[in-house]
Amino acid sequence: MMLIVWPSAAVVPAQTIKPPTINASLIVMQAKPAARQKPNQDAGQAAQQRASADKAKALQLKQKRAEQEKARKDKEARAKAAREKAAKDKADQDQAAKARAEAARLKQLQALGQLADSAFEQALEAENLSLQAESDAEQAQSYRGGIYELVRQQWSRPPSARNGMQAKLLVELIPTGDVIAVTVVESSGNAAFDRSAEQAVRSARRFVVPTENALFEQYFRRFYFLFRPEDLLR
Repeated sequence: MMLIVWPSAAVVPAQTIKPPTINASLIVMQAKPAARQKPNQDAGQAAQQRASADKAKALQLKQKRAEQEKARKDKEARAKAAREKAAKDKADQDQAAKARAEAARLKQLQALGQLADSAFEQALEAENLSLQAESDAEQAQSYRGGIYELVRQQWSRPPSARNGMQAKLLVELIPTGDVIAVTVVESSGNAAFDRSAEQAVRSARRFVVPTENALFEQYFRRFYFLFRPEDLLR
């Protein structure tokens, strides 16, 4: 700097002013380092960070629990559905088993009914057959009476015949009642008595027999004739 002094009215001889020596140097401006936060600020930020971390962990835990709860509910739902399906399947199986049992019972009852009907029909048929057999036997017996009477009329008792003698003959006829064969199958022990019995049947030649073929075949196609003096004595 230069200092200029204007003289007053009186002229004052100029004085030589020697300026002071000025030392100059380059100053580099640098940003001041950030002021160090106070301990309270550090603690607050740390607490805020921990709170944020805790909140994030809590959110994650909540999400995890929600997922676990959902998984548990899904599992329970699947288990419930499986139980309901098993129960329905069992109910269907039981119903089907009952239906089969009922069908079998009805079939058995029907079979028993048919057996009962069949047994009843068989009993009726047997009774009818029995009655028919009795009727046939009665008819046959009436025809036998006529045969006995005809043979008695043709028989001549030999002198050697005695009471108690008997001879059994096998007589064979044809549907017209004609005699085609006479055979002594059990002898009386007396030849004359046997011959007289055989001759009496042959002499009859023809007997009155049933016209019904079944009755004739059953009773008169071949039949046994028992000779006894007490019955044929004349």
